[in-house]
Amino acid sequence: MQTAIPSPRPTLRGISSMATRQLLAELVAAYAQRSDCAIAIESVGGVDAVKRVQAGKPFDVVFLASGAIDKLIAAGHIDARSKVDLVHCGVAVAVRAGAPQPDISSENAVRQAVLAARSISYSTGPSGVALGQLFERWGIADIIRERIVQAPPGVPVGTLVARGEVELGFQQLSELIHVQGISVVGPLPPEIQITTTFSAGIGAGSTQAPVARDLLDFMASAQAADAKWHQGMEPV
Repeated sequence: MQTAIPSPRPTLRGISSMATRQLLAELVAAYAQRSDCAIAIESVGGVDAVKRVQAGKPFDVVFLASGAIDKLIAAGHIDARSKVDLVHCGVAVAVRAGAPQPDISSENAVRQAVLAARSISYSTGPSGVALGQLFERWGIADIIRERIVQAPPGVPVGTLVARGEVELGFQQLSELIHVQGISVVGPLPPEIQITTTFSAGIGAGSTQAPVARDLLDFMASAQAADAKWHQGMEPV
């Protein structure tokens, strides 16, 4: 009598930017308790993630800033009907643990803190672009240009702050709260807060679209809300 060999569990493959790495790990662990599907999500710099999807790498699910998802939909890489917004996340300010914490209670206070800092860093993603525009609007872009340390794609700004390579770091709160060796001063004040919406979509060539849809439905449900708050993000 032949013994049936069980088929290996299908693996759902995804890619995300670093901002949602911790959140996705928590949500995937929760989802695994209700599904027999194996899930492997690779987290890299957002720019790199977009390039890999554009190059035709086979991903079942993609997690990126909403604008990046829209561009991938327009280019035919993601199923337009599958897009779902998951979280909002704002930018926070960090210094090295033990360092004096600047006043960031108002727009002018943040401007003064930036001018006083010997070195500044922010991400290459949408929040970094918005910060650059803010510095331009303040008229200080040329003054601080030589002090800006650009974090390489995939390297958290908080890591540079913890090493002492950067005095003042700006990044999504979700990317700062788990970094050892830094102090999160707080979020940017409301008048200049930079909020990014992170979304997800199913790869146009996915052969596991129903499973991917079930995963995204779970991630967008009320069941996932606590994990989002825990990771410094706001449910959509």
